[in-house]
Amino acid sequence: MRTSKRARIWLGVAAIAVVVWALMPVVWIVSLSFKHGDDIDNKQFWPTQWSWDNYKTVFGTDLFTSALRNSLGISLIATTVSVVLAMFAAYAVARLDFPGKRWVLVSALAVSMFPAISIATPLFNLWREIGLYDTWAGLVIPYLALTLPLSMWTLTSFFRQIPRDLEQAAQVDGATTWQAFRRILVPLAAPGVFTTAILAFFIAWNDFVFGITLTSTDKARPVPAALAFFSGASEFQQPTAAIAAASVVVTIPVVVLVMLFQRRIVAGLTGGAVKG
Repeated sequence: MRTSKRARIWLGVAAIAVVVWALMPVVWIVSLSFKHGDDIDNKQFWPTQWSWDNYKTVFGTDLFTSALRNSLGISLIATTVSVVLAMFAAYAVARLDFPGKRWVLVSALAVSMFPAISIATPLFNLWREIGLYDTWAGLVIPYLALTLPLSMWTLTSFFRQIPRDLEQAAQVDGATTWQAFRRILVPLAAPGVFTTAILAFFIAWNDFVFGITLTSTDKARPVPAALAFFSGASEFQQPTAAIAAASVVVTIPVVVLVMLFQRRIVAGLTGGAVKG
């Protein structure tokens, strides 16, 4: 059914309104990050005098630079381990028959919807007892609980989409199950693996609850948690603009990944949802 010209115009106007509504807070944070001194108290949207001082303050603070290293390292480790484990689990669910297979995905979906705040306090007590408190490993393990269920759920749909005939043909030619998995299934599911890795990285990168609960020093504290302790260049300066600058810096990797790989992300998300 064709859409009338008037309907298309209204749909375009609605789409523009939604985009403007969604981008307005981001543009406001960017504008605030370039304000200096008392300029943050003015009622104008844009700074009266643009300044890079807030960004210099951010990168000149050990609290932020160490947190940036922690977030990058912890997120990459959690993403890598999550995707590798999810590939094996998704292959088992998609290809093998075993009792309770259906409940594996149901349990994974239930775990992914479980609120993180409900287990933060028990993990705080447990981690202090066994020595994982304020360590990278103490954050990687909870991040796996957040990213692994989603990764397994997403990759299972991709493995189910790949015809069994390809895997069986490779085995007829002499390939083992492991060789067929590594050389046939994984390359064919590469868009799904790539999409899953990006989504898992975003989840780990944006976490605040575990980062603020399971750390106490700059040794392992990630960026979202470090922003809660951020201050200005001096104790007499409001940290609002500096926090805005730090937020912009933290958002840049996410925006860059989406802009560079948006086609593969869309292809991965849509590919796993279509059969045939």
